[in-house]
Amino acid sequence: MRGKITLDEVSIRTTLRPGDLGYIIHRHGKLYGDEYGYGVSFESYVAGGLHEFYKGYDPSRDRVWIAEHDQRIVGFLLLMHRDNKVAQLRYFYLEADYRGIGLGKKMMSLYMDFLRACRYTASYLWTTHELSAAASLYKREGFKLTEEKESTAFGKVLKEQRYDLVTAD
Repeated sequence: MRGKITLDEVSIRTTLRPGDLGYIIHRHGKLYGDEYGYGVSFESYVAGGLHEFYKGYDPSRDRVWIAEHDQRIVGFLLLMHRDNKVAQLRYFYLEADYRGIGLGKKMMSLYMDFLRACRYTASYLWTTHELSAAASLYKREGFKLTEEKESTAFGKVLKEQRYDLVTAD
């Protein structure tokens, strides 16, 4: 890779293309396996969630943000509608070389803009205690840690954490 990438060099699209879902499943499995020691069960979890997302996909209520650089996916985030005007934030990831340039903040901002535009009353997400950089982005937007539980769901002992945001007055 050439020198430091700037945010201006990264584009973000909101349409799914053939191959996107499989690539996101692959990159989540590989990245979280390499960086955090998550097992194949995590990749399977991502595959199931993306299948659920696609089956219920409604572009007026759901959204993907796919960050690309040099025709390669370098980041991903999605908003998935749930019952009662609630949205779930899922599968937020950035490739290592694209962290620290403001891309995560930009993608969170796009998420929050869409959340408000669709008049969702709340949003939530599940993460793990190991993902502190991501948690700081969520907290900056007003998400609060509401639940924590021990888990071995991803092939290792960790704490799953739920963050919630209430947007209604």
